[in-house]
Amino acid sequence: MKLFAEGRIDKVSGRRYLRISLPTFIGLILMILVLGILLWSASWRRDPKLLHIRDKGDLQALIPSIVGLTQGSMEGGNRIDLLQNGEFFTPMLRDIEAARRSVHVEMFIWWEGALSQQLSQLLAKKAREGVEVRLLVDGSGGRKVSSVEKVMTDAGVSVAKFHPIRISNISRLNNRDHRKIVVVDAHIAYIGGHGIGDEWTGNAQDQKHYRDTGLRIEGPLVNRLQSAFCENWIEETGEVLAGERYFPRPVSPGTTAAHVAYTSPTGSVSSVQLLYYLAIEAAHKEVIIQNPYLLPEYEAIAALERAVERGVKVTIMVPSVKATDNAIVQHASHHRFGNLLKRGVRIWEYDKTLLHQKIIIVDGLWSCVGSTNFDARSFELNDEISVGVVGPEIASQLKAAYENDLKDAKERHFEEWRRRGLWHKAKDGLAYLANEQF
Repeated sequence: MKLFAEGRIDKVSGRRYLRISLPTFIGLILMILVLGILLWSASWRRDPKLLHIRDKGDLQALIPSIVGLTQGSMEGGNRIDLLQNGEFFTPMLRDIEAARRSVHVEMFIWWEGALSQQLSQLLAKKAREGVEVRLLVDGSGGRKVSSVEKVMTDAGVSVAKFHPIRISNISRLNNRDHRKIVVVDAHIAYIGGHGIGDEWTGNAQDQKHYRDTGLRIEGPLVNRLQSAFCENWIEETGEVLAGERYFPRPVSPGTTAAHVAYTSPTGSVSSVQLLYYLAIEAAHKEVIIQNPYLLPEYEAIAALERAVERGVKVTIMVPSVKATDNAIVQHASHHRFGNLLKRGVRIWEYDKTLLHQKIIIVDGLWSCVGSTNFDARSFELNDEISVGVVGPEIASQLKAAYENDLKDAKERHFEEWRRRGLWHKAKDGLAYLANEQF
């Protein structure tokens, strides 16, 4: 018996056949099984379990727990500015232009266009001036960086890709770097939902210009955002950034207290998942959520239901099917609308363009801005980051922006939703079956 494959040509039909021995066939089957197990183990997730929170107090009493359980630390003395839509990039580009020591950029999305050209040219310019410039882009969402990569690397920019698409990363390809962070001279940081694409440069005026929210931060919190950048930079490059050049002694240019929750998949409940759930459990008056991808699981629905039972006004805003960048995702989200509406949660669909910000406001005193979607992929598969801000100033600005968004949104009601067509229900159910992959 031959041990390897043997080619043969049929004399009648002229077709080629490949005949392999039994041991070789068994070996191939075993290899396929092992590969399947590897892929399954990379995407395995725990069975859903309700999260039970003991000894809850009011929001002020629970904030230290929110910070501690999400592996953060409360940092006071920050100056935090809220930036809406395309105004996010004006100060960011200005701060990069003024950089003297280092610029660190971590992005999930990098698309071709005017913003890509502008930023890549600016990063190249700063590298030629002697500034240390590091750019980390996700290997999937940032594939288009290749169109401008040579311009940057020729100038001295260090460019790395997070889990690039290749055979050696096959078990990690489903783990994406969804963070959006910019750190300038270790003193200024930016965070939010914005990607590098022209779709983020307008003022949400049409479907070609997205609705999004970000933060500009100065103060002690910047060191925490630098830490988040360094985590994935070390993973992909092995370069450890240490010393006062990267982690200077904190200064306090403002009075705002804030904390950071960032996470990588561990198989346990993630920090950003706990952040969201604890915030909902802490509410006593009002919870406002704006998120592009709302796919809550049982524990999230239970937390929202308990909030409504406590008399909390719970309002959620998501993009409509016609405004989203992925209608399948919104149909998956629709699969849960009925449960939420029946329990007293108010849901609005934003029609104007893709609503992309990831916002939570609790009792007008604590708010959250970051990269984290309200779904299993963000909670269990992606690398994510969110900033919790304590104080009424940012919360009131976010609420005012939310109320302005209501002008372009439509409220959904349970009876109307229950009577939606059979085909709509079927699409919702089928889309939800693959919700983790969105």
